[in-house]
Amino acid sequence: KKKLKISGRELASVPEQVFGLDQLQVLEMSPERESCLRYRMELLPPEISRLRNLTCLYVDSNNLKKIPAEIGTLSHLERLTLSNNSLSSLPPEMGALQRLHSLHLANNSLTELPAPLCQLRSLTFLDVSDNRIGTIPSSIRHLEKLETLLLLFNSLESLPEDVCLLRNLHTLWLGNNHLRSLPASFGELVNLDWGYNYCSCNFEGNPLESPPPEVCSRGPEEIRDYFLSFHRA
Repeated sequence: KKKLKISGRELASVPEQVFGLDQLQVLEMSPERESCLRYRMELLPPEISRLRNLTCLYVDSNNLKKIPAEIGTLSHLERLTLSNNSLSSLPPEMGALQRLHSLHLANNSLTELPAPLCQLRSLTFLDVSDNRIGTIPSSIRHLEKLETLLLLFNSLESLPEDVCLLRNLHTLWLGNNHLRSLPASFGELVNLDWGYNYCSCNFEGNPLESPPPEVCSRGPEEIRDYFLSFHRA
């Protein structure tokens, strides 16, 4: 079989037999659609490197405190979900996952956006909401294919101008941070959809000036309308 889902209220470790399934492509060890359930696995074992054909690895809602360096050997990995764990850092070896296009890290204990993430040139979806991230490194500009960036409920006080180089961004959520202003070239993110029905850009819960003059002077009219509506609300 190429897909395996392991479930159980008391799941605390990966059964050793799993690592002999060298043709496995999808491994799921998270309580999907069971929000009240949390597994207890604290460690993703280094033997995960034996599963060289993995394309999807789901380990949400466990108690992971560390990701092994061996994760970097999973060269076929395209989707990795690690939300709702206890991660405070990620191994630099993750930068080797050059086929990875979707990474979920929401609700962990990250205080910064790990540098290896900015090496993932194929990444199109990144969710680091609900951590304690205070800064975004300028190297984020290397994520040239990024389409969705979710940064809600962090501790951001500013955004680097380099974020404005992510010209493929369609969705950017910045709600509930500490942002007082946006980069002057923010309006150049022309692929953001400012239509009210799509909510592709979110700023609620920030002490932003409304509308920010440095944005409205350069961005399309939709940006000004968005902030004026936000201010009235």
